[in-house]
Amino acid sequence: MTQQPAPGRPPGRIRRPIGVQGEIRPVQSSAVTTRLADIAAQAGVSEATVSRVLNGKPGVAATTRQSVLAALDVLGYERPVRLRQRSEGLVGLITPELENPIFPALAQVIGQALTRQGYTPVLATQTPGGSTEDELTEMLVDRGVAGIIYVSGLHADTTADMQRYERLRAQGVPYVLVDGFSPKVQAPFISPDDRAAMTLAVTHLASLGHTRIGLALGPKRFVPVQRKIEGFVRAMQDQLGLAADVIERELVQHSLYTLEGGQAATTALIDRNCTAIVCASDMMALGAIRAVRQRGLDVPRDVSVVGFDDSPLIAFTDPPLTTIRKPVPAMGQAAVRTLLEEIGGTPAPHSEFVFMPELVVRGSTASAPGDRNRP
Repeated sequence: MTQQPAPGRPPGRIRRPIGVQGEIRPVQSSAVTTRLADIAAQAGVSEATVSRVLNGKPGVAATTRQSVLAALDVLGYERPVRLRQRSEGLVGLITPELENPIFPALAQVIGQALTRQGYTPVLATQTPGGSTEDELTEMLVDRGVAGIIYVSGLHADTTADMQRYERLRAQGVPYVLVDGFSPKVQAPFISPDDRAAMTLAVTHLASLGHTRIGLALGPKRFVPVQRKIEGFVRAMQDQLGLAADVIERELVQHSLYTLEGGQAATTALIDRNCTAIVCASDMMALGAIRAVRQRGLDVPRDVSVVGFDDSPLIAFTDPPLTTIRKPVPAMGQAAVRTLLEEIGGTPAPHSEFVFMPELVVRGSTASAPGDRNRP
């Protein structure tokens, strides 16, 4: 269990204390003194104003005071104790893993949004052979969290017992569920539109002349997987006129949400003559590119690949990945806003809030091989 850093706090930077008169004393070198001018320049105010803020003097506008405090955070200095914001309480955030970069990205958005509202985020991550979701929930409840946000948890698994969430509500702990849905749970859900995502991907590939488009995704018991299949089948019917049973039998391949899973699924789809692969995550898409290259083929000349998430740094892969961008900032902020309404006693409707994804075209998709030679 780790605590999210406050917004604006550079990772790995040593936090240095500030003296009572505004003098900044580095921890490791007493010979070095940073002048008030550094903070003043960062905040865009005078040194005298910085001194008044640091010493708690009146006569400084609230917006100016916040600018000075933000400058301290950006420069990596600790706020004086009397200027630190008192936490409204702890909020738990449970994620299934952190290896997939989309989960740290979402955790960062949620953590920053919570901190801006005065809450302290507590990140709890499941690891293979480690704590389960139920154990992490119990630990957070024992620590008196004000609420919990679940990301891609058991609520997304159609085979899981949903009574665990009702028991949590009976304990008086508000919660919000991200990326997954169950009609058995009376709670707010935050989801991307997985069906629309598949429509975007298939329409793009069909416009490039691809007719053998495969879908690589995770185990079928998960709600986002089922929704992606529904959207994929419908889009393939609309764009290419294929029969639903043919699509599911020949063009859908289940695997794991990992690079290796994407590689295995893509190998099977290439064997079925697919010239384009839609993957349910960017990690799977990287595995798809590896599978194509192991066959001595090229992306995108021989096989086009589309990812899902638009994870950080994915634009810098070779080739840059065409992907479906999950609306992470909007989803994360909505999750926090909804949870705080629950905590405040004015709960949002217990329904699903669905956010529209976006197609980002980069270098991993191109015209179908046979289509390229046509006049």
